[in-house]
Amino acid sequence: MDSTPVDWALFVAEEKLAGALPGRWKHVRGVVARARALARSLNLPPGERDLLVAAAAVHDIGLAPDVAATKASFLDGARWLAEQGAPARLVDLVAHCDCGQVEAALQGHEAEYARYRDEASPTRDALWYCCLTTGADGAPVSVAERIAAWATTYAGDDVIARYAVLARDELLAAVARTEDRLHGRAG
Repeated sequence: MDSTPVDWALFVAEEKLAGALPGRWKHVRGVVARARALARSLNLPPGERDLLVAAAAVHDIGLAPDVAATKASFLDGARWLAEQGAPARLVDLVAHCDCGQVEAALQGHEAEYARYRDEASPTRDALWYCCLTTGADGAPVSVAERIAAWATTYAGDDVIARYAVLARDELLAAVARTEDRLHGRAG
């Protein structure tokens, strides 16, 4: 990568998603905008700010047709990012975005998650917050609206239905921790 991680992430996300999955690209652009604003509001140091924005840009890269291999999109994204030489923390944040390991385990890929570290950090929580509070069209939504939308978007997908139940508490907790940080109630 000759460019900054943010520039590179934005470039590859647009290249992989804009033409092939324009709806997903709208969501990603909304998540990036939310990440930029959140990073300022949380007063993250520049390195963490850039990491959050880069992760927001590539969090759904595993859905790109030429990246998707297993239907476990966060796992596919992490694998692809690692193959491209992306920084390890970026790879790990994508792997664990929105409890990705839960969906992957339901699809039989649990063992592969051993190579990816879940840092359970404020940056990780902020990424989840940005994704979970941005609708499919890129507009802000509540986390409750976002999770409820999965029932329509993924109707008939038993894996997503089970994932939504199994991951719900941790997804809501990450959003709550980020909101607490925004309001100065947590460190």
